[in-house]
Amino acid sequence: MATKDQIDRRQAMGTMAGITVGLAAGMQTAAAQPPDSQGRLALKGRLKHSVCRWCYGKMPLEDLCRNAAAMGLHSVELLGPDEWPVAKAQGLTCAVATNVKSNPIPRGFNRLENHDAIVRDLEERLPLVAAASLPCQIVFSGNRAGLPDSEGAANCIKGLKRITPLAEKIGVTLVMELLNSKDHADYQCDFTRWGVQVVEGVASDRFRLLYDIYHMQRMEGEIIETIQKNLPHIAHFHTGGVPGRAEIDETQELNYAAICGAIADAGFKGYIAQEFIPRRDPMASLRRAVEICDV
Repeated sequence: MATKDQIDRRQAMGTMAGITVGLAAGMQTAAAQPPDSQGRLALKGRLKHSVCRWCYGKMPLEDLCRNAAAMGLHSVELLGPDEWPVAKAQGLTCAVATNVKSNPIPRGFNRLENHDAIVRDLEERLPLVAAASLPCQIVFSGNRAGLPDSEGAANCIKGLKRITPLAEKIGVTLVMELLNSKDHADYQCDFTRWGVQVVEGVASDRFRLLYDIYHMQRMEGEIIETIQKNLPHIAHFHTGGVPGRAEIDETQELNYAAICGAIADAGFKGYIAQEFIPRRDPMASLRRAVEICDV
């Protein structure tokens, strides 16, 4: 005869099995969208879709833009000024402009000695971004290299306050990307709470976070709860399968249909960009990812 603990365990296992089936069904439903008469995905319009160029480095940019436009995407991003016209020719924008040369991932606003060069480069870049009607310009915190988190945040706030008045004047949003410090060793903006501290310190409508779902799953998890709690501080999202930053389908651990549903339900008006490294047919994987995220 089964004990009460055994019965409770069986009931719990049955409940978990039902949840698993329900999640899988939800992902399959999200993917079952027929194309329109021109072969484009019949997107629901609750989220704006983008794709990061670097993940398709072997494909000519013009071909990537053509394919993205044919799928119904709105943007190909992380492009430089000379590349923006290629996206525009296909009816696309570049949702986030690539970083300026003085602000690579390891060297950023967290050190005072970097401020002059980064601010100077951004003073040249931001008017170009505005003239091209692009919404965002990416920036990075830089690596710790022994710098305490409190000091790094204070330095970022000080440097960003030098450039946000221009961003406010011309209508461009600066976005600092949250990256995990396992892949990007020693990167300082590696937890949401640290990034939010900087956003609150800068206190400008034109400075927000780029929340990379892949990176934050690697660092802290609790993706949906964290996004819901901090959405006012977030201007842009990136995707990526965990583990390995591959396809975001059922082969990895995140339920992107649920995540994107929570983002859309919260009224998010920015872009969500696919930033996974395809292991299968690149354009088929991209199409599938957009289907999953189009909730």
